[in-house]
Amino acid sequence: MNLPNKITVARIMLIPFFLIVMLVPFNWGNVQVGTQILPVAHLIGALIFILASTTDWIDGYFARKYNLVTNLGKFLDPLADKLLVSAALIVLVQLDLAPAWMVIIIISREFAVTGLRLVLAGEGEVVAANMLGKIKTWTQIIAISALLLHNLPFQMISFPFAKISLWVAVFFTIWSGWDYFAKNKHAFIHSK
Repeated sequence: MNLPNKITVARIMLIPFFLIVMLVPFNWGNVQVGTQILPVAHLIGALIFILASTTDWIDGYFARKYNLVTNLGKFLDPLADKLLVSAALIVLVQLDLAPAWMVIIIISREFAVTGLRLVLAGEGEVVAANMLGKIKTWTQIIAISALLLHNLPFQMISFPFAKISLWVAVFFTIWSGWDYFAKNKHAFIHSK
């Protein structure tokens, strides 16, 4: 397994740590920033999530720079993104920090695209993420990070950045899903 794929696997391995920090009722107290109170567990969870998310850029950088792009990496990288984002979104719903209907749209798109990727893989075609898919992923990461941080530092100026970024993420999720299916409709035409 090459270095980019190891970094991708490390991203997957950070997910249980994120879940434990966010869902186990540790009594670590709160941090107050201005008038906003942020549970320490949410701050630590946000930092773990952000760290895990940055590995998406790091593994891609090494894969391209050193010509280490593999079919395994093309499969694992988007899978790791989907697992991380889905876990974080479900946690946000559990903690009443995100509306369930938006999370259902995002996760449904991820399942649908993963299903299409499996159909294409069965036909011997591995499809790497395109630019619109990458924008979708980063808008999701930004929205999740803002929600995990309870909209800090934007809360201090009463700007609803977290809510706006979640709407942007839903928009790009729908657009990139539609684009992905439109570009790969041959999988439906040729499948039996």
